[in-house]
Amino acid sequence: MKIRVMLAEDQTLVREGLRNLLELSDNIEVVGEVSDGSEVLEGLARLQPDVLLTDIRMPKMTGIEALRAMQEQGINTPSIILTTFDDHQLVLEGMQAGASGYLLKDVSLDSLVNAIETVHRGETLVQPAITERILKGLSSMASKQDDTEIVETLSTKELEVLRLVAGGYSNREISTAIHKSEGTVKNQVSSILEKLGVRDRTQAVLKAINLGLL
Repeated sequence: MKIRVMLAEDQTLVREGLRNLLELSDNIEVVGEVSDGSEVLEGLARLQPDVLLTDIRMPKMTGIEALRAMQEQGINTPSIILTTFDDHQLVLEGMQAGASGYLLKDVSLDSLVNAIETVHRGETLVQPAITERILKGLSSMASKQDDTEIVETLSTKELEVLRLVAGGYSNREISTAIHKSEGTVKNQVSSILEKLGVRDRTQAVLKAINLGLL
Protein backbone atom coordinates (compact mmCIF):
# COMPACT_ATOMS: atom_id res chain seq x y z
CA MET A 1 0.00 0.00 0.00
CA LYS A 2 1.35 3.42 -0.98
CA ILE A 3 2.17 6.05 1.64
CA ARG A 4 -0.32 8.93 1.33
CA VAL A 5 1.38 12.32 1.39
CA MET A 6 -0.07 15.84 1.62
CA LEU A 7 1.99 18.83 0.44
CA ALA A 8 1.86 22.26 2.07
CA GLU A 9 3.79 24.77 -0.05
CA ASP A 10 2.87 28.31 -1.17
CA GLN A 11 5.03 28.39 -4.32
CA THR A 12 3.14 26.72 -7.17
CA LEU A 13 6.24 25.71 -9.13
CA VAL A 14 7.88 24.13 -6.07
CA ARG A 15 4.66 22.34 -5.16
CA GLU A 16 4.25 20.97 -8.66
CA GLY A 17 7.92 19.99 -8.73
CA LEU A 18 7.57 18.04 -5.49
CA ARG A 19 4.44 16.30 -6.75
CA ASN A 20 6.10 15.36 -10.05
CA LEU A 21 9.17 14.13 -8.19
CA LEU A 22 7.18 11.97 -5.79
CA GLU A 23 5.08 10.54 -8.61
CA LEU A 24 8.28 8.84 -9.82
CA SER A 25 8.18 6.67 -6.69
CA ASP A 26 6.16 3.46 -6.61
CA ASN A 27 5.72 3.78 -2.83
CA ILE A 28 4.33 7.32 -2.56
CA GLU A 29 0.96 8.84 -3.48
CA VAL A 30 0.40 12.60 -3.24
CA VAL A 31 -3.24 12.78 -2.15
CA GLY A 32 -3.54 16.57 -2.06
CA GLU A 33 -1.94 19.97 -1.70
CA VAL A 34 -2.50 23.17 0.25
CA SER A 35 -0.83 26.51 -0.38
CA ASP A 36 -0.70 27.95 3.14
CA GLY A 37 -0.20 26.83 6.72
CA SER A 38 -3.69 28.07 7.58
CA GLU A 39 -5.10 25.35 5.28
CA VAL A 40 -3.12 22.49 6.83
CA LEU A 41 -5.59 21.43 9.54
CA GLU A 42 -8.54 21.36 7.13
CA GLY A 43 -6.47 19.47 4.58
CA LEU A 44 -5.39 16.86 7.11
CA ALA A 45 -9.00 16.31 8.19
CA ARG A 46 -10.22 16.05 4.60
CA LEU A 47 -7.42 14.01 3.05
CA GLN A 48 -6.28 11.86 6.00
CA PRO A 49 -2.67 11.58 4.73
CA ASP A 50 -0.06 9.33 6.30
CA VAL A 51 2.65 12.02 6.14
CA LEU A 52 2.65 15.82 5.86
CA LEU A 53 5.38 17.49 3.81
CA THR A 54 5.38 21.19 4.65
CA ASP A 55 7.31 24.30 3.74
CA ILE A 56 8.74 26.14 6.72
CA ARG A 57 7.93 29.69 5.51
CA MET A 58 4.47 30.45 4.14
CA PRO A 59 2.20 33.53 4.25
CA LYS A 60 -0.64 33.86 6.78
CA MET A 61 0.58 30.86 8.80
CA THR A 62 4.05 29.29 8.64
CA GLY A 63 4.74 25.58 8.62
CA ILE A 64 5.95 25.83 12.22
CA GLU A 65 2.75 27.58 13.30
CA ALA A 66 0.75 24.85 11.54
CA LEU A 67 2.70 22.19 13.43
CA ARG A 68 1.98 23.96 16.71
CA ALA A 69 -1.72 24.07 15.84
CA MET A 70 -1.57 20.33 15.14
CA GLN A 71 0.02 19.77 18.55
CA GLU A 72 -2.71 21.79 20.26
CA GLN A 73 -5.40 19.70 18.60
CA GLY A 74 -3.67 16.38 19.22
CA ILE A 75 -3.06 15.67 15.53
CA ASN A 76 -0.16 13.23 15.28
CA THR A 77 0.37 13.01 11.51
CA PRO A 78 4.15 12.58 10.98
CA SER A 79 5.50 15.76 9.44
CA ILE A 80 8.62 16.65 7.48
CA ILE A 81 9.72 20.27 7.14
CA LEU A 82 11.10 21.29 3.74
CA THR A 83 12.96 24.56 3.36
CA THR A 84 15.59 26.38 1.35
CA PHE A 85 16.83 27.97 4.54
CA ASP A 86 19.75 26.35 6.36
CA ASP A 87 18.65 28.08 9.56
CA HIS A 88 19.28 26.32 12.89
CA GLN A 89 16.84 28.55 14.77
CA LEU A 90 14.04 27.38 12.45
CA VAL A 91 15.21 23.77 12.67
CA LEU A 92 15.04 23.90 16.45
CA GLU A 93 11.62 25.58 16.44
CA GLY A 94 10.30 23.04 13.93
CA MET A 95 11.48 20.08 15.95
CA GLN A 96 10.11 21.55 19.16
CA ALA A 97 6.80 22.01 17.32
CA GLY A 98 6.69 18.29 16.61
CA ALA A 99 8.31 17.86 13.19
CA SER A 100 9.54 14.33 12.59
CA GLY A 101 12.12 15.37 10.01
CA TYR A 102 13.84 18.25 8.29
CA LEU A 103 15.13 18.42 4.70
CA LEU A 104 16.39 21.09 2.34
CA LYS A 105 14.35 21.49 -0.84
CA ASP A 106 17.22 20.44 -3.10
CA VAL A 107 16.94 16.91 -1.67
CA SER A 108 17.17 13.99 -4.10
CA LEU A 109 14.19 11.72 -4.81
CA ASP A 110 15.83 8.81 -2.97
CA SER A 111 16.49 10.92 0.13
CA LEU A 112 12.97 12.37 0.08
CA VAL A 113 11.32 8.96 -0.30
CA ASN A 114 13.57 7.54 2.42
CA ALA A 115 12.58 10.40 4.72
CA ILE A 116 8.87 9.82 4.11
CA GLU A 117 9.24 6.08 4.68
CA THR A 118 11.25 6.70 7.85
CA VAL A 119 8.72 9.00 9.53
CA HIS A 120 5.86 6.78 8.34
CA ARG A 121 7.45 3.93 10.30
CA GLY A 122 7.27 6.12 13.38
CA GLU A 123 10.96 7.01 13.40
CA THR A 124 12.46 10.48 13.45
CA LEU A 125 14.69 11.76 10.68
CA VAL A 126 17.51 13.82 12.12
CA GLN A 127 19.21 14.20 8.76
CA PRO A 128 22.94 14.26 8.81
CA ALA A 129 20.64 16.31 9.87
CA ILE A 130 21.31 18.56 10.47
CA THR A 131 24.80 19.15 9.29
CA GLU A 132 27.67 19.60 11.70
CA ARG A 133 27.35 23.38 11.36
CA ILE A 134 23.67 23.30 12.32
CA LEU A 135 24.37 20.98 15.23
CA LYS A 136 26.94 23.48 16.46
CA GLY A 137 24.33 26.21 16.15
CA LEU A 138 21.81 24.15 18.08
CA SER A 139 24.43 23.46 20.71
CA SER A 140 25.18 27.16 21.07
CA MET A 141 21.50 27.96 21.42
CA ALA A 142 20.84 25.11 23.79
CA SER A 143 23.67 26.21 26.06
CA LYS A 144 21.64 29.32 26.85
CA GLN A 145 18.82 27.17 28.19
CA ASP A 146 18.49 25.66 31.63
CA ASP A 147 20.81 22.65 31.72
CA THR A 148 20.52 21.88 35.41
CA GLU A 149 18.17 18.95 34.94
CA ILE A 150 19.79 15.69 35.99
CA VAL A 151 19.28 12.63 33.80
CA GLU A 152 20.30 9.05 34.34
CA THR A 153 23.82 8.40 33.08
CA LEU A 154 24.14 6.90 29.63
CA SER A 155 26.55 4.04 29.11
CA THR A 156 29.45 4.29 26.65
CA LYS A 157 27.57 2.10 24.19
CA GLU A 158 24.42 4.19 24.53
CA LEU A 159 26.41 7.36 23.86
CA GLU A 160 27.83 5.73 20.73
CA VAL A 161 24.31 4.87 19.56
CA LEU A 162 23.10 8.38 20.41
CA ARG A 163 25.85 9.94 18.27
CA LEU A 164 24.77 7.76 15.34
CA VAL A 165 21.13 8.74 15.92
CA ALA A 166 22.23 12.39 15.79
CA GLY A 167 23.96 11.61 12.51
CA GLY A 168 20.62 10.61 10.99
CA TYR A 169 21.23 6.86 10.89
CA SER A 170 18.35 4.38 11.10
CA ASN A 171 18.30 1.46 13.54
CA ARG A 172 19.29 -0.86 10.71
CA GLU A 173 22.28 1.30 9.74
CA ILE A 174 23.33 1.62 13.38
CA SER A 175 23.16 -2.15 13.84
CA THR A 176 25.55 -2.57 10.91
CA ALA A 177 27.90 0.11 12.24
CA ILE A 178 28.20 -1.35 15.76
CA HIS A 179 27.83 -5.01 14.75
CA LYS A 180 24.74 -5.63 16.88
CA SER A 181 21.30 -6.91 15.93
CA GLU A 182 18.62 -4.41 14.96
CA GLY A 183 16.60 -5.59 17.95
CA THR A 184 19.48 -4.77 20.29
CA VAL A 185 19.80 -1.30 18.79
CA LYS A 186 16.06 -0.74 19.16
CA ASN A 187 16.31 -1.66 22.83
CA GLN A 188 19.29 0.66 23.32
CA VAL A 189 17.43 3.54 21.67
CA SER A 190 14.43 2.90 23.93
CA SER A 191 16.76 2.93 26.95
CA ILE A 192 18.30 6.23 25.80
CA LEU A 193 14.86 7.82 25.44
CA GLU A 194 13.85 6.60 28.88
CA LYS A 195 17.04 7.83 30.55
CA LEU A 196 16.78 11.25 28.90
CA GLY A 197 13.09 11.47 29.69
CA VAL A 198 12.02 12.16 26.11
CA ARG A 199 9.54 10.66 23.66
CA ASP A 200 11.43 10.42 20.40
CA ARG A 201 14.82 10.51 18.70
CA THR A 202 14.66 14.20 17.80
CA GLN A 203 13.99 15.21 21.38
CA ALA A 204 16.79 12.88 22.51
CA VAL A 205 19.28 14.66 20.24
CA LEU A 206 18.13 18.11 21.35
CA LYS A 207 18.25 17.09 25.02
CA ALA A 208 21.71 15.56 24.59
CA ILE A 209 22.96 18.78 22.96
CA ASN A 210 21.46 20.81 25.79
CA LEU A 211 23.24 18.62 28.34
CA GLY A 212 26.53 18.77 26.48
CA LEU A 213 26.52 15.07 25.60
CA LEU A 214 26.99 15.77 21.87
